[in-house]
Amino acid sequence: MAHDLVYPTRNETPKSAEISAHPFATAVDPEADRAIASSQPMSSEFNTVVIGAGSFGAWTALTLQRRGRRVLLLDAYGPAHSRASSGGESRIIRMGYGPNGIYTRWSMRSLALWQDLLARTGRPLFHRTGVLWISHPGDEYTSQSLNEFEQAGVPHETFTETELAHRYPQISLDQATTWGLFEPDSGVIMARRAVAVVVDQAIREHVLYRCAAVIGPADAASGERKQQEPAAHLDGVRTIDGSLISAGSDGIYVFACGPWLGKVFPGLLDERIFVTRQEIFFFGTPAGDSRFGCRPEGRRYAPPALPTWIDLAHEAYGMPDLEGRGLKVAIDRHGPAFDPDTGDRQPTAEGIRQARDYLARRFPAMANAPLVESRVCQYENTSSGDFLLDGHPGFDNVWLAGGGSGHGFKHGPAVGEYLAHRIIDNAPGDPRFSLETKRAAQQRAIF
Repeated sequence: MAHDLVYPTRNETPKSAEISAHPFATAVDPEADRAIASSQPMSSEFNTVVIGAGSFGAWTALTLQRRGRRVLLLDAYGPAHSRASSGGESRIIRMGYGPNGIYTRWSMRSLALWQDLLARTGRPLFHRTGVLWISHPGDEYTSQSLNEFEQAGVPHETFTETELAHRYPQISLDQATTWGLFEPDSGVIMARRAVAVVVDQAIREHVLYRCAAVIGPADAASGERKQQEPAAHLDGVRTIDGSLISAGSDGIYVFACGPWLGKVFPGLLDERIFVTRQEIFFFGTPAGDSRFGCRPEGRRYAPPALPTWIDLAHEAYGMPDLEGRGLKVAIDRHGPAFDPDTGDRQPTAEGIRQARDYLARRFPAMANAPLVESRVCQYENTSSGDFLLDGHPGFDNVWLAGGGSGHGFKHGPAVGEYLAHRIIDNAPGDPRFSLETKRAAQQRAIF
Protein backbone atom coordinates (compact mmCIF):
# COMPACT_ATOMS: atom_id res chain seq x y z
CA MET A 1 0.00 0.00 0.00
CA ALA A 2 1.28 3.46 -0.85
CA HIS A 3 1.60 5.62 2.25
CA ASP A 4 2.42 9.05 0.77
CA LEU A 5 -0.33 11.55 1.48
CA VAL A 6 -1.05 14.20 -1.13
CA TYR A 7 -2.00 17.51 0.48
CA PRO A 8 -3.89 20.25 -1.39
CA THR A 9 -1.70 23.17 -2.36
CA ARG A 10 -4.48 25.71 -2.87
CA ASN A 11 -5.06 28.26 -0.12
CA GLU A 12 -8.35 29.78 -1.17
CA THR A 13 -11.14 30.22 1.36
CA PRO A 14 -13.92 27.60 1.17
CA LYS A 15 -16.95 28.99 -0.65
CA SER A 16 -19.13 28.70 2.42
CA ALA A 17 -18.21 31.53 4.75
CA GLU A 18 -19.91 29.66 7.54
CA ILE A 19 -17.51 26.74 7.23
CA SER A 20 -14.37 28.86 7.11
CA ALA A 21 -15.40 30.91 10.14
CA HIS A 22 -15.46 28.04 12.59
CA PRO A 23 -15.04 24.71 10.84
CA PHE A 24 -16.46 22.06 13.12
CA ALA A 25 -18.96 24.00 15.20
CA THR A 26 -20.61 25.47 12.13
CA ALA A 27 -20.42 22.28 10.10
CA VAL A 28 -22.89 20.47 12.33
CA ASP A 29 -25.30 23.39 12.62
CA PRO A 30 -28.59 22.65 10.77
CA GLU A 31 -29.10 26.26 9.65
CA ALA A 32 -25.62 26.33 8.12
CA ASP A 33 -26.31 22.99 6.45
CA ARG A 34 -29.45 24.38 4.82
CA ALA A 35 -27.54 27.45 3.62
CA ILE A 36 -24.79 25.28 2.18
CA ALA A 37 -27.29 22.97 0.49
CA SER A 38 -29.14 25.84 -1.18
CA SER A 39 -26.06 27.79 -2.29
CA GLN A 40 -23.73 25.16 -3.70
CA PRO A 41 -23.87 23.98 -7.33
CA MET A 42 -23.62 20.27 -6.63
CA SER A 43 -21.85 18.96 -9.73
CA SER A 44 -19.09 21.59 -9.68
CA GLU A 45 -18.37 21.60 -5.95
CA PHE A 46 -17.65 17.88 -5.52
CA ASN A 47 -17.27 14.65 -7.44
CA THR A 48 -17.24 12.25 -4.49
CA VAL A 49 -19.83 11.64 -1.79
CA VAL A 50 -18.95 9.79 1.41
CA ILE A 51 -21.99 8.75 3.44
CA GLY A 52 -21.17 8.29 7.12
CA ALA A 53 -18.89 10.48 9.26
CA GLY A 54 -17.51 7.89 11.65
CA SER A 55 -13.89 6.75 11.75
CA PHE A 56 -14.04 4.92 8.41
CA GLY A 57 -16.02 7.62 6.60
CA ALA A 58 -14.22 10.66 7.99
CA TRP A 59 -10.76 9.30 7.24
CA THR A 60 -11.87 8.14 3.78
CA ALA A 61 -13.23 11.60 3.00
CA LEU A 62 -10.03 13.30 4.19
CA THR A 63 -7.76 10.88 2.32
CA LEU A 64 -9.70 11.08 -0.95
CA GLN A 65 -9.63 14.88 -0.74
CA ARG A 66 -5.87 14.79 -0.22
CA ARG A 67 -5.55 12.52 -3.25
CA GLY A 68 -7.29 15.05 -5.47
CA ARG A 69 -11.00 14.16 -5.29
CA ARG A 70 -13.53 16.84 -4.30
CA VAL A 71 -15.50 15.37 -1.42
CA LEU A 72 -18.87 15.93 0.20
CA LEU A 73 -19.23 14.15 3.56
CA LEU A 74 -22.72 13.33 4.86
CA ASP A 75 -24.05 11.95 8.12
CA ALA A 76 -27.60 11.50 9.33
CA TYR A 77 -26.94 12.51 12.95
CA GLY A 78 -23.51 14.17 12.97
CA PRO A 79 -19.90 12.97 13.29
CA ALA A 80 -19.41 10.22 15.92
CA HIS A 81 -22.87 10.82 17.39
CA SER A 82 -24.24 8.87 20.36
CA ARG A 83 -25.78 6.12 18.20
CA ALA A 84 -22.71 5.59 16.01
CA SER A 85 -20.20 2.77 16.27
CA SER A 86 -17.56 5.52 16.41
CA GLY A 87 -19.34 7.35 19.23
CA GLY A 88 -18.56 7.03 22.92
CA GLU A 89 -15.55 8.20 24.86
CA SER A 90 -12.70 5.79 24.19
CA ARG A 91 -11.32 3.06 21.95
CA ILE A 92 -8.26 0.84 22.25
CA ILE A 93 -5.45 1.11 19.72
CA ARG A 94 -3.50 -2.14 19.91
CA MET A 95 -1.25 -4.11 17.58
CA GLY A 96 -2.09 -7.67 18.61
CA TYR A 97 -4.17 -9.62 16.07
CA GLY A 98 -2.97 -13.18 16.39
CA PRO A 99 -1.82 -14.52 13.00
CA ASN A 100 -3.59 -11.75 11.06
CA GLY A 101 -0.56 -9.63 10.29
CA ILE A 102 -2.36 -7.25 7.96
CA TYR A 103 -4.27 -5.81 10.92
CA THR A 104 -1.06 -5.46 12.93
CA ARG A 105 0.51 -3.49 10.09
CA TRP A 106 -2.64 -1.41 9.62
CA SER A 107 -2.71 -0.63 13.36
CA MET A 108 0.89 0.53 13.22
CA ARG A 109 0.17 2.75 10.24
CA SER A 110 -3.07 4.08 11.70
CA LEU A 111 -1.55 4.93 15.07
CA ALA A 112 1.13 6.98 13.31
CA LEU A 113 -1.49 8.87 11.30
CA TRP A 114 -3.73 9.45 14.33
CA GLN A 115 -0.76 10.80 16.29
CA ASP A 116 0.32 13.01 13.40
CA LEU A 117 -3.14 14.55 13.04
CA LEU A 118 -3.56 15.09 16.78
CA ALA A 119 -0.11 16.69 17.00
CA ARG A 120 -0.86 18.97 14.03
CA THR A 121 -4.11 20.12 15.59
CA GLY A 122 -2.84 20.37 19.16
CA ARG A 123 -5.35 17.87 20.53
CA PRO A 124 -3.82 15.41 23.06
CA LEU A 125 -6.50 12.73 22.62
CA PHE A 126 -4.27 9.65 22.59
CA HIS A 127 -3.31 8.17 25.97
CA ARG A 128 -0.23 5.94 25.85
CA THR A 129 -1.40 3.54 28.52
CA GLY A 130 0.23 0.47 27.01
CA VAL A 131 -1.85 -2.62 26.26
CA LEU A 132 -1.43 -5.83 28.27
CA TRP A 133 -2.58 -9.18 26.93
CA ILE A 134 -3.32 -11.51 29.87
CA SER A 135 -2.55 -14.95 28.47
CA HIS A 136 -3.80 -18.37 29.52
CA PRO A 137 -2.83 -22.01 28.78
CA GLY A 138 -3.42 -22.91 25.15
CA ASP A 139 -3.70 -19.25 24.13
CA GLU A 140 -2.43 -19.45 20.56
CA TYR A 141 -3.80 -16.04 19.64
CA THR A 142 -1.43 -14.15 21.95
CA SER A 143 1.50 -16.36 20.97
CA GLN A 144 0.75 -15.67 17.31
CA SER A 145 0.57 -11.96 18.08
CA LEU A 146 4.05 -12.19 19.59
CA ASN A 147 5.34 -13.80 16.39
CA GLU A 148 3.79 -11.03 14.31
CA PHE A 149 5.32 -8.38 16.59
CA GLU A 150 8.77 -9.82 16.04
CA GLN A 151 8.29 -9.86 12.26
CA ALA A 152 6.76 -6.37 12.04
CA GLY A 153 9.05 -4.70 14.57
CA VAL A 154 6.35 -3.88 17.11
CA PRO A 155 7.89 -2.85 20.47
CA HIS A 156 6.82 -5.34 23.12
CA GLU A 157 7.68 -7.01 26.40
CA THR A 158 6.76 -10.41 27.79
CA PHE A 159 6.13 -11.17 31.45
CA THR A 160 6.00 -14.42 33.35
CA GLU A 161 3.18 -14.94 35.81
CA THR A 162 5.54 -13.96 38.64
CA GLU A 163 6.65 -10.82 36.80
CA LEU A 164 3.03 -9.88 36.12
CA ALA A 165 2.15 -10.23 39.79
CA HIS A 166 5.09 -8.03 40.77
CA ARG A 167 4.51 -5.33 38.17
CA TYR A 168 0.72 -5.16 38.49
CA PRO A 169 -0.22 -6.18 42.04
CA GLN A 170 -3.67 -4.62 41.62
CA ILE A 171 -4.53 -7.40 39.12
CA SER A 172 -5.54 -10.69 40.69
CA LEU A 173 -4.05 -13.55 38.68
CA ASP A 174 -5.69 -16.97 38.59
CA GLN A 175 -4.99 -20.42 37.18
CA ALA A 176 -6.03 -19.13 33.76
CA THR A 177 -3.04 -16.77 33.72
CA THR A 178 0.38 -17.99 32.65
CA TRP A 179 2.12 -15.02 31.05
CA GLY A 180 1.57 -11.56 29.64
CA LEU A 181 2.37 -9.73 26.39
CA PHE A 182 2.75 -5.97 26.72
CA GLU A 183 2.60 -3.30 23.98
CA PRO A 184 4.21 -0.21 25.57
CA ASP A 185 3.42 2.20 22.72
CA SER A 186 -0.25 1.31 22.35
CA GLY A 187 -3.10 2.80 24.29
CA VAL A 188 -6.44 4.58 24.13
CA ILE A 189 -7.82 7.24 21.83
CA MET A 190 -10.71 9.44 22.91
CA ALA A 191 -13.04 8.32 20.15
CA ARG A 192 -15.85 10.83 19.78
CA ARG A 193 -13.56 13.85 20.02
CA ALA A 194 -10.94 12.28 17.75
CA VAL A 195 -13.49 11.80 14.95
CA ALA A 196 -14.55 15.41 15.41
CA VAL A 197 -10.91 16.42 14.86
CA VAL A 198 -10.78 14.40 11.62
CA VAL A 199 -13.96 16.02 10.31
CA ASP A 200 -12.77 19.46 11.36
CA GLN A 201 -9.47 18.92 9.54
CA ALA A 202 -11.28 17.59 6.48
CA ILE A 203 -13.37 20.77 6.33
CA ARG A 204 -10.23 22.88 6.68
CA GLU A 205 -8.88 21.01 3.66
CA HIS A 206 -12.01 21.88 1.67
CA VAL A 207 -14.15 18.79 2.23
CA LEU A 208 -17.80 19.88 2.36
CA TYR A 209 -19.96 18.58 5.17
CA ARG A 210 -23.75 18.28 5.48
CA CYS A 211 -26.06 16.65 7.98
CA ALA A 212 -28.34 14.54 5.78
CA ALA A 213 -29.95 11.09 5.93
CA VAL A 214 -29.50 9.16 2.68
CA ILE A 215 -31.87 6.55 1.26
CA GLY A 216 -30.32 3.54 -0.42
CA PRO A 217 -30.59 3.29 -4.22
CA ALA A 218 -34.03 1.85 -5.04
CA ASP A 219 -32.75 -0.48 -7.74
CA ALA A 220 -29.92 -1.90 -5.62
CA ALA A 221 -31.92 -4.14 -3.29
CA SER A 222 -30.03 -7.33 -4.04
CA GLY A 223 -27.04 -6.02 -5.94
CA GLU A 224 -27.41 -8.95 -8.31
CA ARG A 225 -27.31 -8.61 -12.07
CA LYS A 226 -27.47 -11.05 -14.91
CA GLN A 227 -24.25 -12.58 -16.16
CA GLN A 228 -22.48 -10.36 -18.73
CA GLU A 229 -24.81 -7.47 -17.85
CA PRO A 230 -22.80 -4.29 -17.21
CA ALA A 231 -22.99 -2.67 -13.80
CA ALA A 232 -25.26 0.32 -13.48
CA HIS A 233 -23.93 3.83 -12.86
CA LEU A 234 -25.36 5.66 -9.84
CA ASP A 235 -26.29 9.22 -10.80
CA GLY A 236 -26.98 10.43 -7.28
CA VAL A 237 -28.42 9.66 -3.85
CA ARG A 238 -31.66 10.90 -2.36
CA THR A 239 -32.14 12.09 1.18
CA ILE A 240 -35.20 11.45 3.31
CA ASP A 241 -36.57 14.89 2.42
CA GLY A 242 -36.50 13.97 -1.28
CA SER A 243 -33.47 16.02 -2.28
CA LEU A 244 -31.13 14.59 -4.90
CA ILE A 245 -27.40 14.83 -4.24
CA SER A 246 -25.40 14.21 -7.41
CA ALA A 247 -21.64 14.03 -7.73
CA GLY A 248 -21.76 14.45 -11.48
CA SER A 249 -20.99 12.14 -14.37
CA ASP A 250 -17.68 10.95 -12.91
CA GLY A 251 -19.08 10.77 -9.37
CA ILE A 252 -18.00 8.23 -6.77
CA TYR A 253 -20.18 7.25 -3.79
CA VAL A 254 -18.73 5.61 -0.69
CA PHE A 255 -21.21 4.22 1.82
CA ALA A 256 -19.45 4.05 5.20
CA CYS A 257 -22.66 3.72 7.19
CA GLY A 258 -21.56 1.33 9.94
CA PRO A 259 -24.57 -0.43 11.48
CA TRP A 260 -26.87 1.25 8.94
CA LEU A 261 -25.31 -0.52 5.94
CA GLY A 262 -27.86 -3.33 6.15
CA LYS A 263 -30.68 -0.78 6.18
CA VAL A 264 -29.34 1.14 3.21
CA PHE A 265 -28.72 -2.03 1.19
CA PRO A 266 -31.19 -4.52 2.72
CA GLY A 267 -31.21 -7.17 0.03
CA LEU A 268 -27.45 -7.17 -0.30
CA LEU A 269 -26.23 -6.78 3.29
CA ASP A 270 -28.99 -7.43 5.81
CA GLU A 271 -27.77 -11.04 6.16
CA ARG A 272 -24.07 -10.17 5.99
CA ILE A 273 -23.86 -7.37 8.57
CA PHE A 274 -24.88 -8.46 12.07
CA VAL A 275 -25.61 -5.56 14.40
CA THR A 276 -25.35 -6.56 18.06
CA ARG A 277 -26.00 -4.75 21.33
CA GLN A 278 -22.88 -4.21 23.51
CA GLU A 279 -22.74 -2.85 27.05
CA ILE A 280 -19.85 -0.84 28.48
CA PHE A 281 -19.38 0.10 32.16
CA PHE A 282 -17.29 2.62 34.09
CA PHE A 283 -16.65 2.03 37.79
CA GLY A 284 -15.46 4.68 40.21
CA THR A 285 -11.96 4.18 41.58
CA PRO A 286 -11.10 4.60 45.29
CA ALA A 287 -10.36 8.16 46.39
CA GLY A 288 -6.68 9.03 46.26
CA ASP A 289 -5.77 5.60 44.89
CA SER A 290 -3.27 5.81 41.99
CA ARG A 291 -3.31 2.07 41.21
CA PHE A 292 -6.15 2.34 38.69
CA GLY A 293 -5.28 5.32 36.57
CA CYS A 294 -4.32 8.53 38.40
CA ARG A 295 -1.08 9.82 36.96
CA PRO A 296 1.82 10.35 39.39
CA GLU A 297 1.99 13.90 40.71
CA GLY A 298 4.18 16.15 38.60
CA ARG A 299 4.24 13.71 35.66
CA ARG A 300 1.07 14.57 33.81
CA TYR A 301 1.84 12.48 30.75
CA ALA A 302 3.36 9.47 32.48
CA PRO A 303 1.65 6.15 31.69
CA PRO A 304 -0.87 5.14 34.35
CA ALA A 305 -0.04 2.44 36.90
CA LEU A 306 -2.61 0.15 35.28
CA PRO A 307 -2.45 -0.43 31.52
CA THR A 308 -5.28 -1.08 29.14
CA TRP A 309 -5.81 -4.83 29.20
CA ILE A 310 -7.28 -7.65 27.11
CA ASP A 311 -8.29 -10.85 28.91
CA LEU A 312 -9.18 -13.48 26.31
CA ALA A 313 -9.82 -16.28 28.83
CA HIS A 314 -12.67 -14.26 30.35
CA GLU A 315 -13.74 -12.55 27.10
CA ALA A 316 -13.20 -9.18 28.70
CA TYR A 317 -11.23 -6.00 28.18
CA GLY A 318 -10.87 -2.67 29.90
CA MET A 319 -8.80 0.40 30.47
CA PRO A 320 -7.63 2.51 33.41
CA ASP A 321 -9.43 5.54 34.74
CA LEU A 322 -8.80 8.18 32.08
CA GLU A 323 -9.85 11.79 32.52
CA GLY A 324 -11.73 10.85 35.68
CA ARG A 325 -14.39 8.75 33.92
CA GLY A 326 -13.76 5.58 35.92
CA LEU A 327 -12.28 2.15 35.24
CA LYS A 328 -13.80 0.90 31.96
CA VAL A 329 -14.89 -2.75 31.76
CA ALA A 330 -16.62 -4.61 28.92
CA ILE A 331 -17.49 -8.24 28.31
CA ASP A 332 -16.54 -8.90 24.70
CA ARG A 333 -19.23 -11.36 23.66
CA HIS A 334 -21.67 -10.60 20.87
CA GLY A 335 -24.97 -9.44 22.31
CA PRO A 336 -28.48 -9.72 20.89
CA ALA A 337 -29.54 -8.18 17.59
CA PHE A 338 -29.93 -4.41 17.83
CA ASP A 339 -31.45 -1.53 15.87
CA PRO A 340 -29.09 1.48 15.95
CA ASP A 341 -31.93 3.95 15.37
CA THR A 342 -34.53 2.78 17.88
CA GLY A 343 -32.73 0.38 20.23
CA ASP A 344 -32.95 1.08 23.97
CA ARG A 345 -29.60 2.11 25.42
CA GLN A 346 -30.17 1.43 29.09
CA PRO A 347 -27.87 -1.25 30.56
CA THR A 348 -29.37 -4.55 31.69
CA ALA A 349 -29.17 -5.93 35.20
CA GLU A 350 -27.49 -9.06 33.82
CA GLY A 351 -24.87 -7.00 32.01
CA ILE A 352 -24.06 -5.08 35.20
CA ARG A 353 -23.83 -8.35 37.14
CA GLN A 354 -21.39 -9.89 34.66
CA ALA A 355 -19.18 -6.80 34.71
CA ARG A 356 -19.19 -6.69 38.52
CA ASP A 357 -18.34 -10.40 38.77
CA TYR A 358 -15.40 -9.93 36.45
CA LEU A 359 -14.25 -6.79 38.26
CA ALA A 360 -14.30 -8.54 41.64
CA ARG A 361 -12.34 -11.49 40.23
CA ARG A 362 -9.60 -9.49 38.48
CA PHE A 363 -9.49 -6.36 40.66
CA PRO A 364 -10.52 -7.26 44.24
CA ALA A 365 -9.98 -3.69 45.46
CA MET A 366 -12.71 -2.61 43.05
CA ALA A 367 -15.24 -5.27 44.10
CA ASN A 368 -17.61 -2.76 45.68
CA ALA A 369 -16.87 0.13 43.37
CA PRO A 370 -19.85 2.26 42.36
CA LEU A 371 -21.07 2.17 38.78
CA VAL A 372 -20.55 5.79 37.68
CA GLU A 373 -21.38 5.56 33.99
CA SER A 374 -22.58 3.08 31.38
CA ARG A 375 -22.95 3.00 27.62
CA VAL A 376 -24.85 0.81 25.19
CA CYS A 377 -23.28 0.79 21.76
CA GLN A 378 -23.24 -1.73 18.95
CA TYR A 379 -20.90 -3.82 16.87
CA GLU A 380 -21.60 -4.18 13.18
CA ASN A 381 -20.10 -7.61 12.65
CA THR A 382 -19.28 -9.49 9.50
CA SER A 383 -19.28 -13.28 9.52
CA SER A 384 -15.55 -13.48 10.25
CA GLY A 385 -14.78 -10.08 11.77
CA ASP A 386 -12.92 -8.96 8.63
CA PHE A 387 -13.91 -5.58 7.28
CA LEU A 388 -16.10 -5.08 4.23
CA LEU A 389 -14.20 -2.76 1.86
CA ASP A 390 -15.35 -3.46 -1.66
CA GLY A 391 -17.21 -2.17 -4.68
CA HIS A 392 -20.95 -2.66 -4.89
CA PRO A 393 -21.64 -5.54 -7.34
CA GLY A 394 -24.52 -3.69 -8.98
CA PHE A 395 -22.85 -0.30 -9.56
CA ASP A 396 -19.56 0.69 -11.10
CA ASN A 397 -19.16 3.81 -8.94
CA VAL A 398 -20.40 2.71 -5.50
CA TRP A 399 -18.15 1.47 -2.69
CA LEU A 400 -19.03 -0.20 0.62
CA ALA A 401 -17.01 0.40 3.78
CA GLY A 402 -18.07 -1.20 7.06
CA GLY A 403 -18.11 -4.32 9.15
CA GLY A 404 -15.87 -2.78 11.82
CA SER A 405 -16.82 -5.76 13.99
CA GLY A 406 -15.92 -4.11 17.28
CA HIS A 407 -12.26 -3.55 16.40
CA GLY A 408 -12.43 -1.21 13.42
CA PHE A 409 -12.25 2.28 14.94
CA LYS A 410 -8.47 2.39 15.25
CA HIS A 411 -8.04 1.45 11.58
CA GLY A 412 -9.81 4.50 10.12
CA PRO A 413 -6.63 6.03 8.64
CA ALA A 414 -5.52 2.76 7.00
CA VAL A 415 -9.04 2.12 5.69
CA GLY A 416 -9.02 5.58 4.09
CA GLU A 417 -5.71 4.86 2.38
CA TYR A 418 -6.84 1.41 1.23
CA LEU A 419 -10.04 2.74 -0.33
CA ALA A 420 -8.25 5.67 -1.97
CA HIS A 421 -5.71 3.24 -3.41
CA ARG A 422 -8.49 1.10 -4.85
CA ILE A 423 -10.72 3.94 -6.07
CA ILE A 424 -8.09 6.27 -7.51
CA ASP A 425 -5.27 3.89 -8.43
CA ASN A 426 -7.53 1.00 -9.44
CA ALA A 427 -5.47 -1.26 -7.19
CA PRO A 428 -6.55 -4.88 -6.65
CA GLY A 429 -8.31 -5.63 -3.39
CA ASP A 430 -7.41 -8.05 -0.63
CA PRO A 431 -9.88 -10.99 -0.75
CA ARG A 432 -10.47 -10.84 3.00
CA PHE A 433 -12.19 -7.47 2.54
CA SER A 434 -14.39 -8.58 -0.35
CA LEU A 435 -18.15 -8.85 -0.29
CA GLU A 436 -17.84 -12.39 -1.61
CA THR A 437 -16.17 -13.61 1.59
CA LYS A 438 -18.95 -12.29 3.83
CA ARG A 439 -21.29 -15.11 4.86
CA ALA A 440 -24.74 -15.33 6.42
CA ALA A 441 -23.52 -17.30 9.44
CA GLN A 442 -21.14 -15.84 12.01
CA GLN A 443 -17.84 -17.58 12.66
CA ARG A 444 -15.73 -14.97 14.40
CA ALA A 445 -12.02 -15.22 13.69
CA ILE A 446 -10.85 -11.59 13.97
CA PHE A 447 -11.20 -9.67 17.21
